[in-house]
Parts: sequence; C-alpha cells; structure tokens
Amino acid sequence: MDFAIIIVYTLALLLILLYSISQLSLLINYLRSKKRNEVSEKYNFSNPSEIPFVTIQLPLYNEMYVVERLLQNISKIDYPKDKLEIQVLDDSTDETIASTAQQILELQKKGLDIQHITRTDRTGFKAGALKEGLKIAKGEFIAIFDSDFMPKSDWLLQTVPYFKDPNIGVVQTRWGHINREYSLLTKIQAFALDFHFILEQVGRNFGKHFINFNGTAGIWRKECIMDAGNWSGDTLTEDLDLSYRAQMKKWKFKYLEDVETPAELPVVISAARSQQFRWNKGAAENFQKNYSKLLFDKTLSAGTKFHGFFHLLNSSMFLLILLLAILSVPVLYIKNTNPQFSSYFNVIAFFAISTLIFFICYWVTYAKIHGKGIGSFFKFIGMFLTFFSIAMGFSVHNSLAVLEGHFGKKSDFIRTPKFNINNLKDSWKGNKYLSRNLSLSTMVEGILWLYFGFAIYSAFVLEDFGLIIFHLMLFAGFGYVVFKSLISKV
Repeated sequence: MDFAIIIVYTLALLLILLYSISQLSLLINYLRSKKRNEVSEKYNFSNPSEIPFVTIQLPLYNEMYVVERLLQNISKIDYPKDKLEIQVLDDSTDETIASTAQQILELQKKGLDIQHITRTDRTGFKAGALKEGLKIAKGEFIAIFDSDFMPKSDWLLQTVPYFKDPNIGVVQTRWGHINREYSLLTKIQAFALDFHFILEQVGRNFGKHFINFNGTAGIWRKECIMDAGNWSGDTLTEDLDLSYRAQMKKWKFKYLEDVETPAELPVVISAARSQQFRWNKGAAENFQKNYSKLLFDKTLSAGTKFHGFFHLLNSSMFLLILLLAILSVPVLYIKNTNPQFSSYFNVIAFFAISTLIFFICYWVTYAKIHGKGIGSFFKFIGMFLTFFSIAMGFSVHNSLAVLEGHFGKKSDFIRTPKFNINNLKDSWKGNKYLSRNLSLSTMVEGILWLYFGFAIYSAFVLEDFGLIIFHLMLFAGFGYVVFKSLISKV
C-alpha cells in the first residue's frame, strides 16, 4: 500500500511539473511578444466603403438585475448606424421578457436597429440562441457580449479593423473587472482571470498555438463560424469547442491584450461555483471531443499539440491537486515510519520547482495590472498564497465537474446569476436567482477541512513540518469555501 501511494503521489507531482513547464513556455512567449511591433493590416475606417456591417448578439436568460445596464451601454456603441444591428437573444422565462421588450422599443424609437428575438424551445441553451440569431444576422462580423459586460463606446472601432486580414476568424479582447475590489472572492477571481487573459492568451497567440474565444467580449467572422460547423450545444463551453474547430480549419485568431472590456465578477460563492463548474466540466468535455483530432492533425506543430493538451486539460489539474492533498497525509506518515524512503523524499523535493514557476508567472501578470513596486510585490505574495489556498478549497467541486466531463455525463447549462454590483455599497442579498440548497460537495469539503486540521496536528506529533505550509493552505482554503457556502444560504 505504501508503494502504491508513493507511485500515485509521484505521478501527480510529475504531471503538475509538466503543466508548470507549459506555463513557463507561455511566459517566455509573453515576454518575447513585448519586443514585437504591431504590423497587422487594418481596415481604413476613414474610407466609408471599408466599414463592414456588424451584428452584435446579446444572449440573455433571466437577467433582471443587469439587462437595463447592458442595453443602455450597448446603445452608446460608436459605429455607423447603417452598418450596425443588435440582436437581443432572449431565452428568459420570467417577467424580464416584457420589461426587456419595452426597453428595446424605446431604443428602436431612437433609431437603433435592435431586435428582440425569443424562443419557446431553449434547445442548445446559449449556443442554440446564438445559432438561431445567426440565421437572420445581417452582419459580416458577429460581436458577442454576455449580459454583465460593458464594452466601451469605441470597442468596434478597436476590433473590427483587424478583419482586413481575410484569414482572421476571431478577434478576442481582455476582460476587465468593475467590482475587482468588492471582496476577497472577487479579488481572487480577478487574480486568476488576469493570469489567463494576460499571460496565457498572449503566450499562446504569440506562439501560434490555439487560443479560445472566451464566450463574450469578442467578435467572429460569420464565414468562420459557418465553416467550422456553427455553434453546438453538446458541451457546456460552446465557445471553446467552436474555437478549436475553427482553428483546426486553419482560421487565425487575433488577441488584443490592450483592449479591455469591463465586466462583473460573481460576488457570491454559489454563483462562482456554478460558473467554475460549467467552465471546468466544459473543458473536460472539449478534451474528449477535440483533442484526438488535434493530436492526429499532421499539419500542426508538436508545440501546438503540447499546449493544446494542457489547455484542454487545465481544469483537470484540480483533480491532481485534490489527489495530492488527500495523499499528502499518509505520505507524511510513510516518510516518518519508513526510513528506507528517505532518499526518495529528498528527490521529490525537486518538484517544488513547479511552485516557483507558478509564482514567477503569476507575478508577471499581477505586476502588469498593479505595478512592479516593492509594496505591490508583498501584496502579490499574500494574494498568491490566498488564491492557491482558496483554489484548492474549490478542488472537490471542480474535480466533480471534471469527472462528469470526462465520463460524458450530460447536464443543463447552469447560468451564472448576475447582480449589478458596481461598488462596495451594493448588496447581493435578495437576488432571486440564487440557489439556497446545500450541496453534497459542501459536506465533503467540511470533512476535508477537518482532515487537513488533523494533518496540521500530525506535523506537531511527528515533529515533521515539511508539509505544514501546504496543509495550512488547504485548511484555510477548505475552511473559507465551507464558511462562505454556509453563510450564502442564509
């Protein structure tokens, strides 16, 4: 049994090391990209004949708290009115249908080409709504915004010109966070998303590897969508699925790090859970659906296949982390009762380099947003430890999502409740879309919180503090997740 535990523990460490190496490669690409001058050809919008027709799609589902803000913001988009239409793809099942219709009517009176498109059959969920709207879309290019996004008025002027290159199928922009400072939960979500939108997206795009349209705040060439097989609702992340299918059809994606599109982060842990579950399960579903095609495509480089592997499997890291965490306690006892393994434990200390790589990568992205000063660095250390503690606290919930994705268990598209939270005084309490049920995973998380409390106790009993920081982070992370889950039900 001891040998089996050590072998599994070592394999998990090895896979995480390989994942960290992929991140280090993206960091190198990111730094190299800063030395490159922008040479993309662009439409000349001073020439009216070069301004293409654009359709903006706004998929909605029961968005009582944010739909007015969304429509008012979109109505201010700076683009020739004769070259712009807006589709409100409204799958709502509550009273917002009527209020949204009234707001759209007011905007139509102001001369805006905006349509209210509803369905009685929500087949395909968001993907189905986008596909339905595409049938009658007049635009050559299709911009998509979720209900909590607020693009700046010049957004189309900053993105559409890049489509002069006929090989570009998607232009994606970086997400911003209007409520980053609202709570610890929003701060750690912003910390993680900044890493993805700065280092990962730029690193992959510069290295000519596959990136993903992020479901919103991006714009597609309609021809690209159709050539790639159109939207499909057979995974929970239809955006990632279509992205891979399009790039395997040799369409290019353009990522604009410097174009920020502000949005709202979930402020309640149940909302963050539903979003995380959908993203992580969807990534696993996409690995099962698309990776074998990527692997056997002889026209793609080994680097693109390597990065595609870890891109589609990045959510599966939660499963490895959970496995490492649970096994770390018996490993602690094996280490102290089997002196013959002492040399082995000296060797696996090398795997700590993974943590160092992650630390450096996250610091680069943090410094991009918050600056490089000494004060910023010390704040970063605290945020780094806090983020990884809470990420490990989410590992049970996210691992269940990953397993469902890999084993093909189907589930509905669970929307992330929106709150219209703009500042510290705004409250999320009373939101009608919040779930009040206590999940089984929360109970498991409570048991693991006690388990890692025992791990800390064991360090003192055995007088071995080699894993004490890891176990303290696990104890804090699971404690935070359980506590926040319980109070959000009140």
